[in-house]
Amino acid sequence: MRNELDFAPLYRSSIGFDRVFNLLNNAQRLQAIETWPPYDIVKTSEDDYRIQMAVAGFAEADLEITQERNVLVVKGQKAEGKDGEYLHRGIAGRAFERRFELADHVRVENASLTNGILSIALKREVPEAMKPRKIAIGDGSFQQAPLQIEAERQVA
Repeated sequence: MRNELDFAPLYRSSIGFDRVFNLLNNAQRLQAIETWPPYDIVKTSEDDYRIQMAVAGFAEADLEITQERNVLVVKGQKAEGKDGEYLHRGIAGRAFERRFELADHVRVENASLTNGILSIALKREVPEAMKPRKIAIGDGSFQQAPLQIEAERQVA
């Protein structure tokens, strides 16, 4: 039994949060939670993050990382090779696609593959216009430039 939340009352009193409500609705609709490949998300500083995925057996050429607007997509597809007949296959080599929703102003800095761990560095860069700024408090008197009447312009 699934309980779906109704966000309709919140739409009436909030402006500009449509994307947040869409993210919450999409998260509710996920059928099965994909657990492979395993990954960690680490916050390394105030504006820096790192995603680490265990992709043992995949080479750099087998992996593809793309960022489209606010979605980071990591795909892996291993080329099938005939190394012989497997009696037991415990190292998963199946294709995968993992999607991560990114907040506004988060971009991928770089990615590396070391010892079967894919590390993706992310950085949040808030534009200067959106950063908090301190407003000076004056003495309350507003000084306005004196009004002047423009001189007549002669048309030649």
